[in-house]
Amino acid sequence: MPTILGQNQYGKAENRVVKITRDGATHHIKDLNVSVALSGDMDDVHYNGSNANVLPTDTTKNTVFAFAKEHGIESAEQFGVHLARHFVTSQDPIHRARIRIEEYAWERIETSGEAKHSFVRKGQETRLTQVTYDGESWEVVSGLKDLTVMNSTDSEFWGYVKDRYTTLKEAYDRILATSVSSRWRFNWTDDAREMPDWDASYARVRQHMLRAFAETYSLSLQQTLYQMGSRVIEECAEVDEIRFSLPNSHHFLVDLEAFGLKNENEVYFASDRPYGLIEATVLRDGCEPRIPVDLTNL
Repeated sequence: MPTILGQNQYGKAENRVVKITRDGATHHIKDLNVSVALSGDMDDVHYNGSNANVLPTDTTKNTVFAFAKEHGIESAEQFGVHLARHFVTSQDPIHRARIRIEEYAWERIETSGEAKHSFVRKGQETRLTQVTYDGESWEVVSGLKDLTVMNSTDSEFWGYVKDRYTTLKEAYDRILATSVSSRWRFNWTDDAREMPDWDASYARVRQHMLRAFAETYSLSLQQTLYQMGSRVIEECAEVDEIRFSLPNSHHFLVDLEAFGLKNENEVYFASDRPYGLIEATVLRDGCEPRIPVDLTNL
């Protein structure tokens, strides 16, 4: 045979499940986008078209919705763990399950009445997680995307390499803005250890990330990225690795001299493209990197 089958997986992608928990007049919402990918003894279906080892993708979809009812959704990570464990332990041909989840946050609308069932979609970041299980060990990578932040001062950029094509002027007081995309890997890998408190950990990682961004007097976005990652690793014992992809959302001073006006770092043009893209991984000392460089493939 001139060809052989390489790495493969299959499943149902982007299952949108909304779980409402009713606590009397007070309701709670979990809004997830769940993608399931399964792999194992799947040679025959590729080579011969035999479906004997194939759990239909429609079944994986149904499982997502049934588990939302049977197990509830405590957190995206916990829900992913329940699903991954089920697929690997209930079907012999399936050796590995990967569950990717996006979580969309909702904020309660406060009213004068007793009913608490009205919500507005939060306009901040999207929470992410990927849970992988092979029957023996776990890998949980969580993260976020579209967390837009800005420092209106305490940022400089100067002393860089210049050649014949360099036109950028050195800046000693500039806006630093970015839309944070980040993933972090937990060091929880087996059932013998206690799971982290996933929601508390997410809040803690996010808080340290934002504080480091705000408290760093930045001479480069690279420096700020490293401070954000270092703060998370130092303050969150459950995290061994964190990776960032930070587009530099450029803000350029507008020349107002034609109007007889002096622009004293007050009026800027926000340019959405092209943009600098700063990416790096920060690791706990002694750990090997395992988060992919391209976060879009996670």
